[in-house]
Order: sequence, then C-alpha cells, then structure tokens
Amino acid sequence: MNEPERAMLLSVHPRFATAILAGTKTVEVRRQRVAAPPGTPVLLYATAPTMAIVGLARIASVRVASPREVWSVSRTKAGISRREYDEYMSGALQASGLSLEAPVTLEVPVPLAALRASGSFHPPQSYRYLTGEDLRKVAVAAPDGGAALRDTLGELVRV
Repeated sequence: MNEPERAMLLSVHPRFATAILAGTKTVEVRRQRVAAPPGTPVLLYATAPTMAIVGLARIASVRVASPREVWSVSRTKAGISRREYDEYMSGALQASGLSLEAPVTLEVPVPLAALRASGSFHPPQSYRYLTGEDLRKVAVAAPDGGAALRDTLGELVRV
C-alpha cells in the first residue's frame, strides 16, 4: 500500500478520544462530506479540557450518505446515543461515518501549548488535513521528540 501524502487532524471530545483509543468507538461521525482514502492517518486532538493530541488511528473506510443511513450502519460503533446523534445531525443533509482502525495511544500527549510553540497551530473545529511539513512541526512539539509519530506515520514524519 502506498503511503498517503497527508494526514487528518480530527478534533474530538475527550470521552470520544478515550473510546476510540480503547477500541470501543470505531466510527466517528461528521456532518459534512469527508473525502479521505482508506489508510489515511488520523491524529486525534482531544478538545478542552485535555487540549492535546492524544493518539493516532487510520481510516479504514468512509461512508457518506444521509444522516439516517449513516446512523443505520454505525449506531453500534459510534459511541453515542441516538438522541446525541440526532441533535448533532439536526439540519444536516448528509453525513460521513469514518471507520477507524489501529488506534495508538501516545504515551505522552502533545499539548496545545507545545503545538503552538512550534508554529502557528490552531485546532480545527471538526477536522483538517496536515501536510508532511505540518506533521514535522507536530513531531518537533511532541515531548518524545516525535518518536511515536514517526513509528506510526513513517515516511510522513521525517524529522
């Protein structure tokens, strides 16, 4: 398999980050169309109060469909209640279900303060793509010097 040219930085609430890294939440839902190929690395940014990159995963597949269809396929894997899902999807015409695999918890999270110190870093509201250069900056900010990122992301993170 060819290495992807970019990675995704995905903002999630801390409880969802914990569940993804524990393997109990294997689908992350989004209100908009996500076009990321299988194999795309995902850096999990846990929002407040954690405010750090806490782990990594890879996209196994992405399903883009109506919110009803995405719920039908992912309800047992999304780690949220139907009420939470319906509130989140209210008004959305389409949804994406990102199936995640191979979660890896960073031994030492990369805190927001360190990310900002290595450049102009702004966590996304939902997600954004990172280039190799962006990933190198994240690796430099990592307390372990980026070793865990390099081990997982390989060629994308050459420091």
